[in-house]
Amino acid sequence: MTVDAVLTAADASSFLARANARMLDVSIEADRAAWAQATHITAETEEFAADRQADKVSATMELAAEAARFERTVLPDDLARQLSLIKLAVRLPGPRAVEAQVELTRTVAALEAQFGKGRYDGRDLGELSVVMAERRDPDALLDAWRGWRTVAPPMREPFARYVALANRGARDLGFADLGALWRSGYDMAAADFAAEMDRLWLQIKPLYDALHAYTRAGLGRAYGQGAVAAGGLIPAHLLGNMWSDSWGNVYPLLATAGRAEGVDLTSLLRARDVDPVEMVRFGERFFTSLGFDPLPVSFWDRSLFTKPPDRDVMCHPTAWDIDADADLRLSMCIETTADDFMTVHHELGHHMYFRAYRDQPFLYRDGANDGFHEAIGEAITLSMTPGYLREVGLLDEEPADGQDVPLLLRTALDRVPYLAFGLALDKWRWKVFSGEVTPADYNAAWWDLARTYQRIAPPVPRSESDFDAAAKYHVAANVPVVPYCIALILQFQFHRAFARASGFTGPLHRFSVYGDRSAGEKLDAMLAMGRSRPWPEALFALTGEREMDPTALLEYFAPLQRWLEEQNSGHVVA
Repeated sequence: MTVDAVLTAADASSFLARANARMLDVSIEADRAAWAQATHITAETEEFAADRQADKVSATMELAAEAARFERTVLPDDLARQLSLIKLAVRLPGPRAVEAQVELTRTVAALEAQFGKGRYDGRDLGELSVVMAERRDPDALLDAWRGWRTVAPPMREPFARYVALANRGARDLGFADLGALWRSGYDMAAADFAAEMDRLWLQIKPLYDALHAYTRAGLGRAYGQGAVAAGGLIPAHLLGNMWSDSWGNVYPLLATAGRAEGVDLTSLLRARDVDPVEMVRFGERFFTSLGFDPLPVSFWDRSLFTKPPDRDVMCHPTAWDIDADADLRLSMCIETTADDFMTVHHELGHHMYFRAYRDQPFLYRDGANDGFHEAIGEAITLSMTPGYLREVGLLDEEPADGQDVPLLLRTALDRVPYLAFGLALDKWRWKVFSGEVTPADYNAAWWDLARTYQRIAPPVPRSESDFDAAAKYHVAANVPVVPYCIALILQFQFHRAFARASGFTGPLHRFSVYGDRSAGEKLDAMLAMGRSRPWPEALFALTGEREMDPTALLEYFAPLQRWLEEQNSGHVVA
């Protein structure tokens, strides 16, 4: 075709066949290289992964430029949708200049490797996270919290360079900046998406505020009012988690008015000597109970389930779809804990999605939107009820119905705080990408948002010599976190849809979809759509609803919210 040729739908169809094939090839090569880096971090694997990612970025940018030639061509919806998705197919858009693309991908690979190799006092993130989760000595918690953040300041300069280069790439694709590109992947305008996230947050904020006030009071009792001021912000190092994005580990410190303490899944797993491989087998059996096929033999041969003693690896849990067909893998340093039990189920949800849409064109081999991919496994973990644990032999006897509050409290502590964290982190990045926040103000801007959304405070003074946002993997690795916030909403919608379809009439938090093959068929049909249709259509196929709806989450936690309001009576909440 020449520049002046009149382009037709047939031309677009031919181009898309070629584009899908090329993007599949470069993605497979990039994923293989990224796997090598993630499971054996060296200078060589870092460079290899960066170069293959550069090939992927280069190919995508070339195809996006060619796709733009069809902007005035009248096309069927399917072809028009695939063309629009080419621009959204890469989360790391490189500038048109090849040397700048190489610099960008090597910068991000170096950031990710630096995070993965991070140590403080000889301890890696996993070891420091155990301190945060299990120790009750404020000095030890502060040491771990502050110590991990010493890994981040050297990332500040390369991060700023990554921002500049990725923004150039986003502008070459027609977006204002990288944040605008990220927000454009939801079948709505970027500005409308930002407003949608604010709408969802405001609906859930009363529950978050009640949970925050109750947690703050419990930590005040545990550590003293001198450490946790009544009515104020919570010191970030006391919430049982390195980033205060999940508070379940402080559950034992929060008295529940004489009620039984619910189910201690970690103790149940350890009492039965459940090892990492068996943790994954539990997850596989849950999905096969819904009618999904077992994982391939190669999954068990090629995955990484435990941290090797002889090399650096990226322990961040990741589901891999290496060849967009049958080569599925998991990389995760699994510990026998309730958190990791849930995380395994979450990651296997990605694998079920991968397999369901593998017959789609490459451009449709993705979740209906980014939040869908994260929501599938999370919806399954909502079915980890006492009834399910009893059915699979982990629990001898279910707690009485009157013990719902402890169960709901633990679940809320695990999940609800992520919405505040995720919004704070990605709003910070959106401001960084737009230029509203400059490198001179990185840390101050981060803590302003953390105070506003999470209502937490740094336990020690911080300055611009620190770079605390980069203490989270997703910042180093160029991974948006708002999809996890969307998943927080969608998982409860999916769970409610499963319950309704099964005819369940009890409290939503008591329902488990385990063993329901009819629900599994309906789920698989939605997953198989991939990204071939706008996400409201995929949502409707499973739930009968076309909007993200926080009322399912609020219905699930309604008994807890009433109880929290009683406990918080007379105390400052917001």
